[in-house]
Amino acid sequence: MIPKVVILSAPSGGGKTTIARTLAARRRDVGISVSATTRAPRAGERDGEAYHFVSRDVFRRRVAAGEFLEWAEYAGELYGTLRAEVDRLRDAGRHVLLDIEVQGARQVRARIAAGDVVAVFVLPPDADTWVARLRGRCSDTGAALTRRFAVAAGEIGAAAEYEHIVVNDDLERVVAEVAGIIDSGGTPARRPPDWERRTLELRRVALAAGGAEEEGS
Repeated sequence: MIPKVVILSAPSGGGKTTIARTLAARRRDVGISVSATTRAPRAGERDGEAYHFVSRDVFRRRVAAGEFLEWAEYAGELYGTLRAEVDRLRDAGRHVLLDIEVQGARQVRARIAAGDVVAVFVLPPDADTWVARLRGRCSDTGAALTRRFAVAAGEIGAAAEYEHIVVNDDLERVVAEVAGIIDSGGTPARRPPDWERRTLELRRVALAAGGAEEEGS
């Protein structure tokens, strides 16, 4: 099988990074593209492993030089996928996992042939679990947390753009599901039968937590 570029997107706290790392640890034919970011490292994060941590000036220079396959601003920080990271993994015959947000996913899909991309959106198991997970992050408080919920509302609304939607209610199950999607080459599309209800509920909660209101309410 020709190596695929596998997009994993989710609202903040959705668990996509854990899914990506678990898959990469278990499969030699799968690798994670290490993104670049301007945000500060969190406790335990090492440069070149979790992210390539760079200044805003360096990031902007690399954008101008055309080094990014995609990049976007999220919660006030810049994030991007380096073309060299993707090429390195694909040249080695490995599927490339991109742990990226909706803005970046759109750019990737515009720049890589449709048959080479598999796009998966990860939904949290339920609104209560998701809200508790986000609020339990000590690094995000007050205005920053409110902003994350507001951004998440828009991301959840974009889930319909993805051919595959999975629910992260059990790590073993969801990792197996994403692995199956990769092995199938991305066809057929897979979505839970109640995905629309789930996204509407999560978006409603995110809008409320982010201080916004549904359109027309």
